[in-house]
Parts: sequence; C-alpha cells; structure tokens
Amino acid sequence: MSQVPTEESPESAKEGPAEPEAGVLYVGIDLGTSRTSVAASNGVRVTLASFVGYPKDVVSKKLLKQDVLYGDDAIEHRLSLDLYRPLEHGVLKVTSEVAAENEGNLRASRDLLVEAIRRARPRRDELVYAVIGAPAQASITSKNAIIDIARECVDSVMLCSEPFAVAYGQDMLDDVLVIDIGAGTVDLCRMHGTMPEDTDQITLETAGDSVDANLAELIRENHPGAQFSEKMLKEIKERHSSVAEVMQPILVTLPVAGKPTEFDLTAEIQAACRSIVPPIVDGLGQLVGSFDPEFQERLKDRVLLAGGGSQIKGLDLAIEREMVERLGGGKVSRIEEPLYGGANGALKIAHDMPEEFWERLK
Repeated sequence: MSQVPTEESPESAKEGPAEPEAGVLYVGIDLGTSRTSVAASNGVRVTLASFVGYPKDVVSKKLLKQDVLYGDDAIEHRLSLDLYRPLEHGVLKVTSEVAAENEGNLRASRDLLVEAIRRARPRRDELVYAVIGAPAQASITSKNAIIDIARECVDSVMLCSEPFAVAYGQDMLDDVLVIDIGAGTVDLCRMHGTMPEDTDQITLETAGDSVDANLAELIRENHPGAQFSEKMLKEIKERHSSVAEVMQPILVTLPVAGKPTEFDLTAEIQAACRSIVPPIVDGLGQLVGSFDPEFQERLKDRVLLAGGGSQIKGLDLAIEREMVERLGGGKVSRIEEPLYGGANGALKIAHDMPEEFWERLK
C-alpha cells in the first residue's frame, strides 16, 4: 500500500479520539462532487470540500508554504493556486480532449483520496479496507478509474452506489425509494430486499450545481448590476435555500460597481431550489411505475431523502405535494445526518463484508 501520512489534519474538528487496535481499519467514503465525507471504524468522521490546489509559482509557494492545499483552504487561497475540482457529476473529470487537464484531474483525484484516507487516521500497522460510494449509474470507465486511484492508497477497495449505501446505513433495504441529492447528481434507487440492479437506479444531473446555475441566471436577469462569485453564490444558497410556500424575505448584500447594495433574493432562491423537484418526481414515477403493482403504494410511502441537497428547507414537503399531484400520494422523510449518510452506510457495508471477500479484492 502507498504510504499515507498519519499525523492529524488541522481541519479535524469532527474526528473522534478513538484509536483502533492493530489489524484492519474499515473506511466508508462518500466521494462527492462538492464534498467528500469519511467515516472510519476507529470513530473518525470528517468531511472536506472536494477541491485540491497547487501553488501557481515560486511566489505562491513561498506564501503558502505548502505543495498542495485541500478543501476550504484551497478555496480560500484559490487566486494563488491552480485549483482543481476533480469530480464532475460525481465521477472523475478525465474526458477532456486536453491531455494536461486530464492529468491534472487524475493527480488531484488521487491526492484528494489520499488526503481523505489520511484524515481517517490509519495506524501504520493497519490494513485499510475502503468502500467508496459512486453515482448510481456511473460508467464502468469512471468506476474503474476510481478503483485504480484508490488502490494506490488502500489495501483493498470496493465501490457501491451512493443511494444503496444510504439505504444500507439506515437498515431500510425493503420497499424503499432513496433520493440522494449531491452537487453533481441526484441518485434515485429502488430497494426491494436484494442488491439493486441497473433498472432499479436512476441518475439525474439536475442537482446542487444546477441550482447554483439557475440562481446565477435569475440574479443576472432580475438584478443586472449585482456582482458575485461562484463561492459567494454557493454560500448564499447554502445559508438560505428553501422551497417553503411561505418564506421570510431573503435580503443579501452584493456589490454593484464596488458599492455594497442590498437585494431581495427570496423569489430567485425559491425558484432555483424548486427547479430540482419536477425531475426528481419524474424519476420516482419511473421507478414506481415499473415496480410490482401490488407493492407500488408501499414504495411511494417509503421515500428517503439524503445528501447535502436534502437540507433545502421544505424540500420533503415540496416533493410530497408534487407526488400527490402526479402519483396520487407519497410520504417523504429525511435521514438525520445528510452529510454522512453515504459514508456511514459505506462503512457499515465494509464491516459486514466477510474477510474472504476483502482478500479476493486485494
């Protein structure tokens, strides 16, 4: 296994203090477009933004005193860095016609995964067995690329679909529909007591990034003088996102030609966030409509909402209302830990796999 540093990260506020005994460290990883979350069998849980940055020149290297920055540090110092967000729609960005860009994304992906494992704090005498969540309908090429990178820093690795990991972590494996909303994709999965097949899963690209794009377009249309960056827009969305029918005014200060100016973005944020609801209900309709008729009603009443995007206020009720109009009913519930739902489930899968299974994967 490639040597992974074991010292603590400065961003390890959520990491648990427990140290495992020598043997095997099981790690569940939700490798996301926007955030990467890790849950390990030693009690460590940590999440970091899926960004990697490298100093642009000798000046930035002297300033930063590091060869590579991760997560929020990379975003904060992005003007001094060649910044990479190596995952797109939940998979590696390695399809560019520019070879250097593909190489940069592969390097950043590897470094991000190495950092995620490092933050799990493996002991030097431990084997690391990792389960990594991937989008429900990720291509074989994308999955193989993730596995190849992971094998450089762990002893054994397997992939599973992100919504399956969520369902497994919640012990909801029978007649349940999982909606996992990330930045790059919304993954839908129909569970019915067996491993899900391709026909049980749908991946949509109308996810968090598309909300950001819609919000930016609406602000430009309705407030043409307002200036903002992608980071500013994302922070506004994460702080105020809502699809509630009744909302308090959302007043945000943005510069106009350098002058701080207050804008009411209530309608824009509500419309941008609501844009993901119809595609989600379309997907639910496909999975319900192609299911055994005897169990369709039960399936509609067991919809599980997960992922970072599930934190949009009122989203569960908005999906329910749309399901009533288009599917005749439905009940949506949220998981308690949306940021760690996938990682927790992946860790549970890792624990439950027999030792001989991991040995075969080595």
